[in-house]
Amino acid sequence: MSQQQRRRTLEERIPGGTDGRRMLWTALVDKTGNGLWAATAVLYFTYVTGLTAAQVGILIAVSAGIGVAGAPVAGRLADRMSLNRLLIAAQLLRAAAGFCLLTTDQYVLLIAFAAAGSFGDRASSVLTKLYAARVAGPDRVRYQAVNRTVSNIGFAVGGLAAAAALGIGTTPAYQALVVGNGIAALTAALLIMGCGEAPVPARRTSGDSGTTGTTGPQKPAGPWRDRTYLLYTATEALLLLDDAVFKVGLPLWIVHATDAPHGLAPLLMVLNNVMVVALQIPLSRYGATSHAARRLLVPLAAAFAVGALALSLSTTGGAWTATVTLTVAAVALTFAEMLHATASWELSVALAPDEAQGAYLGVHGLANSAQRSLGPLVMTATVAAGPLGWALFGTGLATVCLAQSRLVRDRLPKPALSVPAATVSHE
Repeated sequence: MSQQQRRRTLEERIPGGTDGRRMLWTALVDKTGNGLWAATAVLYFTYVTGLTAAQVGILIAVSAGIGVAGAPVAGRLADRMSLNRLLIAAQLLRAAAGFCLLTTDQYVLLIAFAAAGSFGDRASSVLTKLYAARVAGPDRVRYQAVNRTVSNIGFAVGGLAAAAALGIGTTPAYQALVVGNGIAALTAALLIMGCGEAPVPARRTSGDSGTTGTTGPQKPAGPWRDRTYLLYTATEALLLLDDAVFKVGLPLWIVHATDAPHGLAPLLMVLNNVMVVALQIPLSRYGATSHAARRLLVPLAAAFAVGALALSLSTTGGAWTATVTLTVAAVALTFAEMLHATASWELSVALAPDEAQGAYLGVHGLANSAQRSLGPLVMTATVAAGPLGWALFGTGLATVCLAQSRLVRDRLPKPALSVPAATVSHE
């Protein structure tokens, strides 16, 4: 195979050209740093700065609450400023906030620095998604699938490195992980500097749609006045609860309600990660257009229902039965996670006007922030309710999937927004 043929094959596998591939390296470095910090944060604040458990809880809650603003603020700015410069600024903010944590043990300052880091993290998340939508054009779903796969690999590498360092358990070891996270953010900023500016969206006119009939109601200029998009974002917050299931629900359920060995919990997390890395890209082909993405909401409803049913049945037998049913639940819910990611990437952009993509995706980013805050509470209540709680959980999410499908039906353009001329101008 010639060098030109190899380059063409690589571009088919990874859309977005050279800039897209460079951004994937950025994601790998960035998420490796995130993996270091995610495994370190609570222990660092506890053993290095000497905070109590209550103080740590308040710090994390306040910093996460302030960080919620990062997505809508960054999204709105991205419609008016250079996307690359905003991405660089977000990474520099994260790096500075991380390094500043090493300089003090004053509670108010720790909250301020943690909040700044959280703000930068949420901002960089929505800006990265917007960059993908612009640079990959009609192949944005596949690009996001590759990005998510790379991100999972980076997060796993960071987590393994953190586990090794935390085994030492000394203050310098904790501080080294914080420094590693800051260096990762700085490296990400340097990589972004080498990327070309993302192409700006082309404004569509009535003749761009290629249809002779109506294409649905006109989209409001701002997301905060767009009731359909706000409702869509609210349903997204519920469908993102699969994250809380793996991080909170499954471990609590295994320990308190089943006869399965406690060591099964981390193994199911590993299974989830491996499946995402192996299958997210192949599954992305089924959501390459907005109408195809909408059709994924039906199997998504089924996956949620199967996963919740398996969790309900995990209390009906001994350790072997519990292990099998919990594994089935983890597989089903991982498929739900991947199907939802594919559908969400396309629909969140397809429902947004081209001239206000940043503002709309910023509002959509609030769904993940809301899930992070409410998810643990929902999982705690579900586990407390027993098998019936999981049955209601699965039924509720399946219903939300079908309701979301009906909600977006009349807002999707014809033909799908994923055609190049209707999505991104590469001039």
